[in-house]
Amino acid sequence: MALKSKADYVLDFSQTITPFALLKMTQVMREMNRDEVLEIITRDAVARTDVFKLIPTASCEVIDMEFNRDANFFRIRVKRI
Repeated sequence: MALKSKADYVLDFSQTITPFALLKMTQVMREMNRDEVLEIITRDAVARTDVFKLIPTASCEVIDMEFNRDANFFRIRVKRI
């Protein structure tokens, strides 16, 4: 199966990430339909760890990760299964 070129949802936490932002991420993942893709963008190394802890492995899977050292951002794509 080919990756979608565009995510259904994008959460850009590159400027700041707060507990509220992480709550929003979990809400979006709960509301996603099967095969929809969420793209999460962050610059914070600690936030990356938090993002992975909050991905519900029973209903979602990480389908792509990218670290861009030059632009200092990390992109995670999660698909609802």
